[in-house]
Amino acid sequence: MVLLVIVLVLWLLSALVMVVSILFHSSKGTGLSDIIAGQVYSNISGTSIIEKNLDRITIVSAIVFIVSILTLVLIYPQGTIG
Repeated sequence: MVLLVIVLVLWLLSALVMVVSILFHSSKGTGLSDIIAGQVYSNISGTSIIEKNLDRITIVSAIVFIVSILTLVLIYPQGTIG
């Protein structure tokens, strides 16, 4: 039961972080991340440091989300808790 609660909390937090990080991504230079980032741009690739960090956060939260779903499937294959 404790494992179920831990996995469900991880699933919920990763889902929320993933939604928020996706909403913060900019689309052709006019997103919320550009409002926050201002003029902090990397000279090498032209993308902002905040965009790179948002990419990392999105990828990590997606991996945690998928692993938590697979863990739930392995723990409760029929979907019944009780």
